[in-house]
Amino acid sequence: MRTGFEAGTLRLLTQTNADFHSANTPQNSFVKETIQCHDKDMSTPATPESEGEGKSPDTKTLSRRLKMSAARPREGGSGQSHLMYQGRLHGALARQLGVDILRGVYKQGEVLPNEIDSSSSLDISRSAYRESIRILAAKGMVESRPKTGTRVTERARWNLLDPEVLGWMFETEPPHDFVKALFELRLITEPAAAELAAARRTDEQIESMRQSIEIMKRETLQTEAGRRADLEFHHTLIQATDNEALASLSSSIEAAVSWTTRYKARHNALTRDPVPDHERVFEAVAAGDGRAARWCMESLIRMAHEDTERAFQS
Repeated sequence: MRTGFEAGTLRLLTQTNADFHSANTPQNSFVKETIQCHDKDMSTPATPESEGEGKSPDTKTLSRRLKMSAARPREGGSGQSHLMYQGRLHGALARQLGVDILRGVYKQGEVLPNEIDSSSSLDISRSAYRESIRILAAKGMVESRPKTGTRVTERARWNLLDPEVLGWMFETEPPHDFVKALFELRLITEPAAAELAAARRTDEQIESMRQSIEIMKRETLQTEAGRRADLEFHHTLIQATDNEALASLSSSIEAAVSWTTRYKARHNALTRDPVPDHERVFEAVAAGDGRAARWCMESLIRMAHEDTERAFQS
């Protein structure tokens, strides 16, 4: 029988991933692209202390921040057409508003600046502004109503496990209770996934996980290459369950793994080598030992949680 926490968590996972997959975006590539984008943006993160927590940014500040983000080069070409720039602007504005909502700069129930005033003061098209609001609305963070404008919704409606929202949450200091909840979520899902994977994995998946382990050992989780291999390891393990419903949750799980790892690296809390923990999971899965795979994955997650707790104390 599920506890209330487990039932609520799984409902949130299902809702989040249904929204995510309705966009027909390949989940693993989306998580990787989101992480790459945030890795660039987090080099100079906004902090509550530097900008004044609880204060809405003035239009000049917001305009400068979103245009700097939109102007950053992206992989795949250097062309800067007006259409591409406007497209980046709506993504940059959605990101900045999302971060500000999560930080409490815009309170629950507060009305956001209206479309006409914002598009004029920020020097962006009205369509770009509308698209940024649609992005936030799809994540449950705002709702627009005729005559009353666009309001920030209550936190219970936010899709906190959306990979982008997770990235926004970790741009500054995520709430301690939320990070704890992420590890509780992982303890509910990943040990069971490891047990299933031990029974259903293919030779190709075993080889993929083996290669990920080798890269993690060689590069360590302090490097981008090592963290990508970690992400690929968890992705392959979930795919190895051969469970379509569980696999649909993988984008949220992978994002949770990635952002907590980056958080630890940011706070120099990766003093313990976690690769042997991953090796034990791999060996159990490769041997087809479901009980051992479950136990090893649970141990891996608990140790990762302890490492993260040290990061909070640093």
